[in-house]
Amino acid sequence: MTSIVTAQDTKKELTLTSRYLRLANFLCAAQLYLQDNFLLTKPLTLEDIKPRLLGHWGTCPGINLIYANLNHLIRRYQLDMFLITGPGHGAPANLANLYLEGSLGEYDRKMTLDYAGLGNFIKSFSWPGGHPSHLYPGIPGTIHEGGELGYALATAFGAAMDNRDVIVACIVGDGEAETGPTATAWHSYKFIDPVESGAVLPIVHINGYKIASPTIYGTMNDTELEQLFSGYGYRPVIVKPPDLEAGMLSAVEWAYHEIRLIQDAARSGERIHQPKWPVILLRSPKGMSGIKELDGKPIEGHNRAHQVPAADLRNNPAHLKAVEAWLRSYKPEELFDKNGRPLQELLDLCPKGNLRMGMNPHTIGGLVRKDLVAQDIHQFKVTLESDGSSGFKRGQIHISNTAVASKYISQVIKDNPDNFRIFSPDELESNRIKVFDVTHRTYQWPLQKQDDDIGPDDGRVIEILSEHTCQGWMQGYVLTGRHALFPSYEAFFGIISTMMDQYAKFIKVSKEIPWRYPVSSLNYLASSTLWRQEHNGFSHQNPGFVNTLLNKKGDQVRCYFPPDANCLISTIDHCFRSKNYVNLIIASKLEMPQWLTMGEAIAHCRAGASIWKWASSFDGVNPDVVLVGIGDDTTVEVMAAAQLLRKEVPQLRFRVINITDLLVLEENSKHPHGLAQALFDALFTDNRSVIFNFHGYPSAVQQLLFNRGNPHRFHINGYIEEGSTTTPFDMTVRNKCSRFDIAIQALQLASKHNPEVAAVATDKVSLYGYLLRDHRRYIEAHGTDPKEITNWNWEF
Repeated sequence: MTSIVTAQDTKKELTLTSRYLRLANFLCAAQLYLQDNFLLTKPLTLEDIKPRLLGHWGTCPGINLIYANLNHLIRRYQLDMFLITGPGHGAPANLANLYLEGSLGEYDRKMTLDYAGLGNFIKSFSWPGGHPSHLYPGIPGTIHEGGELGYALATAFGAAMDNRDVIVACIVGDGEAETGPTATAWHSYKFIDPVESGAVLPIVHINGYKIASPTIYGTMNDTELEQLFSGYGYRPVIVKPPDLEAGMLSAVEWAYHEIRLIQDAARSGERIHQPKWPVILLRSPKGMSGIKELDGKPIEGHNRAHQVPAADLRNNPAHLKAVEAWLRSYKPEELFDKNGRPLQELLDLCPKGNLRMGMNPHTIGGLVRKDLVAQDIHQFKVTLESDGSSGFKRGQIHISNTAVASKYISQVIKDNPDNFRIFSPDELESNRIKVFDVTHRTYQWPLQKQDDDIGPDDGRVIEILSEHTCQGWMQGYVLTGRHALFPSYEAFFGIISTMMDQYAKFIKVSKEIPWRYPVSSLNYLASSTLWRQEHNGFSHQNPGFVNTLLNKKGDQVRCYFPPDANCLISTIDHCFRSKNYVNLIIASKLEMPQWLTMGEAIAHCRAGASIWKWASSFDGVNPDVVLVGIGDDTTVEVMAAAQLLRKEVPQLRFRVINITDLLVLEENSKHPHGLAQALFDALFTDNRSVIFNFHGYPSAVQQLLFNRGNPHRFHINGYIEEGSTTTPFDMTVRNKCSRFDIAIQALQLASKHNPEVAAVATDKVSLYGYLLRDHRRYIEAHGTDPKEITNWNWEF
């Protein structure tokens, strides 16, 4: 590495930086312990110590070193830069720097740069009503909490996409570096176009230890680390003792110029082939500048420095003395004036205004967010043919819902060339999302000649076979003010369920913070659904992501099951316009019957659930039983059962209901989309049996109906973990969701209320049971479903 530290980077500045680090490290340590005597103007006593010692010390000095040198870059080059901190438990360091730069005081007037403000700041850490021990949305400059390790790097790259003037610095701890998501995220630069996007400056903090054992990177020598990151496609530089401060200053200067070299070349039309982006590998002792040894055991440079190094202060006077000596080693009397204000020459090392990393506008995504340009959805509609009277020929058109919706998505891409992206784990075409007539996949590394649908510039689709990386990219992209869609196979959304959970927590807290403006929703499109994964088998049949979402707060999540293409378009349009939600849309990619006109679809989606009178007997009035479809495949079976019953048991009165918004089932007191009890009873009756034919696990619907009256009248069909490589209809038979299962249930339940039905129920139930058994024999003999199943059409 060639040093680019010039005469401007004088010995005086390095001396000031050293003093600034003493100040920041003192503030970190003070946050862990003190509730009074904040500048140690008298001997430390137990009355000065917080009743509960919470937090993490080990990574704080390294974060302070990084933050101070990033501040140098920002001041010198007036950079648009912010920081993502992977080790979120290093929050004391982030908070210390945000306090010193004044960002905390911008949002909390109690955090003044004087003794009173200093006390408020130090005491607030890990204190009820104050700042928690990890990063969270209430800390300015934060778009990633770092609670669950693994996806800081992917989030940083997502934030840099389409932000051509931004540099996102990202600290990756050497513990986090052991996670699978981080290992894949190192390849993100292979998808970043240096013309249209900004850059990420990864800084790997290698302090050698996790909570209780050495890290992998900590046990690797310099040559091994250099070879590893060179193989990833980076140009690494290692910063290590004894000269950490000057080494880090030189490293960030070098990294900045390397970034600008790559970007300037690409933006002038002279792209560098396989550019080697910079990465800084910072080796420093864990908990450096802290307690060196305690009770005869090493602390600094060991995993014992990870959390609160000396926690038994109330029962061990030696520990109290060790903490006091540690805090006094920073010489706070040399760092603050008589009013408790940090010395101005140290505060001057911080950037000003929106150049402060805590005040960067991109970290408040709702502040810079622009609405999507979206067209009238009627131009993308499926048109149903009139039946010659006042109705329509429903169910006669069989087309792929996702393929039709692709026309709408393609228009969104055209109208929003730098504000919308699709992140997909290599499944876009498989899911029949056809957008490659208006865009292409973006990829920067060398390709074969036949890869003509992939290019280095301006592609709106990024595909990588890592759901974790797609999720991290999407979070970074959305939280910095943009819009995204994440389509995938339904079964594999569970891979990112905890990432979604962490994001949902972030949004929940953000809603409670007045300066956090709403951001676009996370939009998941689950296709290749379990009911049509009969060719891939049992491993591809898992609707559990629905259940995961239902455990979130009602004002955070939405689960949609559009029954046809018009409903899917209406739903996607709604989700793209929404803010601060996690939206899950489940739609089959295969040819499905089309039921509703666009006008009907919009009304149906707005209501969330409605009676399909045209599919019911006696217009659904005074039903003996209610049949409910939730999901496109399971709705087809409800419709087939309705047609069968209307033809063969005309005396049966039944009502057909379709639900597209799953959350209408929950009480309105628990979810804003939930139906009031009076409306629920009007839809489902208050005393008749209701058969739900649900797309996913029955437990999801059971959960939502828990507080509805007379729960014994609800009968829920759904996926019951019966699957294999078999035929499509056999999937419904195995899980007792087929038309014949529904017909049997309806006759048995209606017989209680309608003696005319009871008179014929036994014969019909016996017949349908025989047809179910015969189906098994047929498919084993022929390898496919019978034609009366595969060629079934709704008789309008």
